[in-house]
Amino acid sequence: MLRALFSTTVIFITLTIITGLIYPLSVTGIAQLLLPFQSNGSIIVKEGKQVGSILIGQYFADPKYFWGRPSATMPYPYDASSSSGTNMGPGNPALQREVKDRIVHLKSVDPDNGNDIPVDLVTASGSGLDPHISLAAAAYQIRRIARIRKLKESSVRALVETYTEQRQFGLLGEPRVNVVRLNMALDEMK
Repeated sequence: MLRALFSTTVIFITLTIITGLIYPLSVTGIAQLLLPFQSNGSIIVKEGKQVGSILIGQYFADPKYFWGRPSATMPYPYDASSSSGTNMGPGNPALQREVKDRIVHLKSVDPDNGNDIPVDLVTASGSGLDPHISLAAAAYQIRRIARIRKLKESSVRALVETYTEQRQFGLLGEPRVNVVRLNMALDEMK
C-alpha cells in the first residue's frame, strides 16, 4: 500500500511539473520567439498608446465611422471578459425585435440608402467580439461615411479595398474588413 502511494505521488508530481510548468513555458517561449505580435494579443499601438486589438471588435457609435457587427456581450459591447452569443434562435421574438430596431437605426442615420442591409450589420456573431464585417456591410456604409466626412465615395471605397482581407489560405472564410483597422485608416485620411 505504501509503495503504491509513493508511486502515485511521484507520477503526480512528475506530470504536474511537465504539464504545469515545462510545457506551458516552452510553448509560451516558442510563441514569443516566432510570433511575438500574435502571442501578445495582436495589440494595435498608435502614437505609443494601445488603442485596441485586431482580434476584438470595438464599439463605434458615431456615424462618421464604419460600424461593426452588433455585440451580444454584457454589460457593454465587445466585452472580452464575457464573450458569448445571444443563444436566441431566428424565431425568438426578442431577437426579431432587436433586428428590427437595428434596421430602423441604420435607416435613420442613412435614410437615402435604398440598398439591402447586410445581415452582419443587424445580427451578432457567435462570440459577440467579431472585429470583421463583410464587404457588403462595408459597401453599405460607404455613402454615409463619405457624406458625413465630406469625402469622395470613390476614396472611401478605395480605402475599403485596401483593407480587405482575403480568404485565409485562399479558401477559408470570406473576404472581410477589420473595422478597427479600417476606422483608424479613415481617421488618417485628409
